Amino acid sequence: MSHNHTDQQDAGHRHDEGDTARFFTQDFWEDRYREGNAWSGNPNPVLVQHATPLRPGTALDVGSGEGADAIWLAARGWRVTGADWSSSGLESSARTAADAGAEIAGRITWRQADVRTWDPAPERFDLVSAQFMHLPRTELHALHRTLAAAVRPGGTLLVVSHHPADRESSVGRPGSADLFATGEEMAVVLDPAEWAVIEVSAPERVGVDPEGRETVVRDAVLRAVRTG
Repeated sequence: MSHNHTDQQDAGHRHDEGDTARFFTQDFWEDRYREGNAWSGNPNPVLVQHATPLRPGTALDVGSGEGADAIWLAARGWRVTGADWSSSGLESSARTAADAGAEIAGRITWRQADVRTWDPAPERFDLVSAQFMHLPRTELHALHRTLAAAVRPGGTLLVVSHHPADRESSVGRPGSADLFATGEEMAVVLDPAEWAVIEVSAPERVGVDPEGRETVVRDAVLRAVRTG
């Protein structure tokens, strides 16, 4: 289960196809975070774009990694739950949050959980964000239904993934095509009667491929606002 923060070089996401099965084990992510500095330390830009206009409230950062998104939100007044499979990632997150100051760290609760089975409770959060979590389609839809249920009336669901088109670019993406969905494909789990806004997009940005060359990559974005 990839909870990647992708604002660093995309080359960091390239693995041999044979490694793909390990993505769905806790040991893989424990090893990744024990190596240190798996990601850039910057918040994901799509989160920054969509969360900046929102009034701070309660937020859930799913697959929180090394904590950049949770810390960015907390610095802007949000009360954040950062959930991740990896205890090593959460320990790194807590240290980084402490370095950012007691006020920011005090707004964040770190939660170790396998988000494929964890239920965060219905209608609890004003913002639920899942950035770059790749699962087989059936598990992905089940996760997105759970996350959608956790959004309060008037709250926002934001899901960002690597777009399937990236598999054809030089940056490449490991794993089967089943692990990559468009915004439209992610949105099928939402009942339009329950959401005032359902918006999908595929913004482009500059990434770096495994050979160090700049290349254009695309994100799959789903933003929805619950009727409220």
